[in-house]
Amino acid sequence: MLKLAIVVLIILVGSALCSATETALLSVSPIKVQQLAQSKKTAALALWAIRNKINRPVATIVIINNIFNIVGSILIGNIAASVLGNTWLGVFSAVLTFLVIVFGEIIPKTLGERHAMQFALTVALPVQGLTFIFNPIVWLMEKITSPFAKGKKLPTTNEAEIMFLTRIGYKEGVIEGDEAEMIRRVFRLNDKSAANIMTPRIATTYLHYDSTLAAVKSDIIASQHSRIVVIGDSIDDVLGVALKHELLRGIIEGKDSEKIADFMRDVRFIPETLRADLLLKEFQRYRQHLMVVLDEYGGMSGVVTLEDVLEELTGEIVDETDRSVDLQVVARMRGKKKLKEE
Repeated sequence: MLKLAIVVLIILVGSALCSATETALLSVSPIKVQQLAQSKKTAALALWAIRNKINRPVATIVIINNIFNIVGSILIGNIAASVLGNTWLGVFSAVLTFLVIVFGEIIPKTLGERHAMQFALTVALPVQGLTFIFNPIVWLMEKITSPFAKGKKLPTTNEAEIMFLTRIGYKEGVIEGDEAEMIRRVFRLNDKSAANIMTPRIATTYLHYDSTLAAVKSDIIASQHSRIVVIGDSIDDVLGVALKHELLRGIIEGKDSEKIADFMRDVRFIPETLRADLLLKEFQRYRQHLMVVLDEYGGMSGVVTLEDVLEELTGEIVDETDRSVDLQVVARMRGKKKLKEE
């Protein structure tokens, strides 16, 4: 009877360890494991290696678990038949099945999921060693099951999951409200185009290239923009951009007879359809703070600044010199007024 009890205990413990290990390894977050691996600790690195290629470790655990269950059942059956006889064998089998389900499957898997990270780190090194030992058997199993396991590898996470976790983190107080809003705006950035965030042409300040400083002095002083578009014959003929502080310096230094063209700098042109996230890259690459937006016909649609892109991430940025918070709203009001006058 003692021999039977020892074998049953070994089977239950072995099955429980396999069930808990499998559940823990599959439950740990790959992102958290990657963060732990940066500590260079042996267990963390082993767990990161297992999580990167989870199929073989899990296959090894499943094989060992089945060895415990199948071989153990045969041994227990032989011992129970000789100790208890055929009369009590059926009852013993029912009790053993109940014990395996409860103590070999349900409870270990529950605990493995609840304490996934701690348990996974504990068993990472032993699992690596067992995977190496069982490698030939696992390789054979992979060859047999490969036709059924083919398919596209799913990403670790996606935008919807990150947004969901952000909302959960905010509700639980882990993420601040402004941080959650910033994350939301970052993901929304690639949904906006230059046309959505630009200052429309109707609200754009511009100067003619052949005008003298004296002729447009009042316009320069009245402009609330630090960069002013320079045009040729029409607003669709954009030649460049002038910096307001350079124009003001010219006025102060008495260069009233000089033309706007003498202060003009090159400007870049972009299509209306350029995404806001790519537009931010353009600003960084060319070290410019203003670009001219062209419509599908090559006409000047408006201008967009680095500040316009940053406002999509932070909300409206208004300084003490801004008379209008949103120039797009101003442009729409001007457009409606113009239509009424016509």
